[in-house]
Amino acid sequence: MIKVKRLNGEEFVINCELIETIEGNPDTIITLTTGHKYVVKEDINTVIEKVKQFKSSINTVIVQRRKEV
Repeated sequence: MIKVKRLNGEEFVINCELIETIEGNPDTIITLTTGHKYVVKEDINTVIEKVKQFKSSINTVIVQRRKEV
């Protein structure tokens, strides 16, 4: 899950596993596999970085749990 902001500044969370496309024309539009579209304040690169950070945090937890076993 990543936290993003609507154009009015309101924060909300998107399940990044459902992101199908991210467009910037000039607003950033995130389209999910469900067909829902969200216009967000963040630029494309920021959204990508948030997804990378989230996935990295998940991988870190998995590696730590494997070491415990």
